[in-house]
Amino acid sequence: MNKTYFSKAYKDKNSAGNKAKTDIETILDNHGYMNLGKPQSIITGKVKAYFYTLGSILKTLSSLKKGDVLLIQYPFKKYYEFICNMAHRKGAKVITLIHDLGSFRRKKLTPAMEMERLRHSDYIIVHNESMKKWLIEHKVDRPVECLEIFDYLSENEAKNIDATDKFRVIYAGALNRRKNAFLYSMGDLINNYELHIYGGGFEKEEAQASSNLFYGGYKPSEEFIADAQGEFGLVWDGDSTETCCGAFGEYLKYNNPHKVSFYIRCNLPVIIWDQAGLAPFVEKEGIGITISSLKDMDKKLAELTKEDYLSMQENIRRISNRLKSGYYTKAAVDKGVNYLNSI
Repeated sequence: MNKTYFSKAYKDKNSAGNKAKTDIETILDNHGYMNLGKPQSIITGKVKAYFYTLGSILKTLSSLKKGDVLLIQYPFKKYYEFICNMAHRKGAKVITLIHDLGSFRRKKLTPAMEMERLRHSDYIIVHNESMKKWLIEHKVDRPVECLEIFDYLSENEAKNIDATDKFRVIYAGALNRRKNAFLYSMGDLINNYELHIYGGGFEKEEAQASSNLFYGGYKPSEEFIADAQGEFGLVWDGDSTETCCGAFGEYLKYNNPHKVSFYIRCNLPVIIWDQAGLAPFVEKEGIGITISSLKDMDKKLAELTKEDYLSMQENIRRISNRLKSGYYTKAAVDKGVNYLNSI
């Protein structure tokens, strides 16, 4: 029995989605999984990328043997069902690791269509318990287990930062009003902390004025990890400061944002919506604060003791060490392999 996967052509490694997928491939390589396809490649041209990925799929399917286990990172658009069916014809079994669901945010599939597609797999790895419950409620009819959090590989290590008199809360990522409109209404809410915003596209002059609001522009993630200056990382989406709402906000109930893993690798405890799918993980591991509204941040941070914060920092370093080693990917995928070998 071989533990296998296949790589493909990626447009880049910088976006959160591609970073998560290429990290998983590296982790699998490091833990004895075989890439049956072509080597991981960065290709910007759509036509060239299409044929490179198709070649990788065909190479994989020709190499699969009876008893092998093949991991597929989902979604895989046109070829997912074809790959699953061909793997089963060869006597192999399939583990599907979900990154995104088309029936959630993008609404390109109905839940029934997506469940029918996922039934081609033998074992499914989802982000968290909320996503697991959603799939089961929609009758996915396959074993479903949780990743817990996405690992995050980086050549850099974050420095230990001594907390200042006023907490600095960082919000980093791709900034646009459709996803982050709440940022423009934060000015009046920031009193006992500073909010530092990083990423391209934020128009500070259009945001509510505040002496505690700072915009640092775009900063590459590797550089950010090596030199993060702050005490917390904020996870919030949507157009409201009251709650996470809209398509992006609602998705936080089920999704594990790669941003959380990024903050942890920066040694930043996390502030996250209390209804987010990752909120139970943050609370269980003691790595941050959960809030129901952005209006709660002033009070929550004012009430935080030095001992509480030092404990969060210690826990963050523990989880960060796991993320840089691929702990969660290896544990989840190995559990799937062991299950499939037992039936």
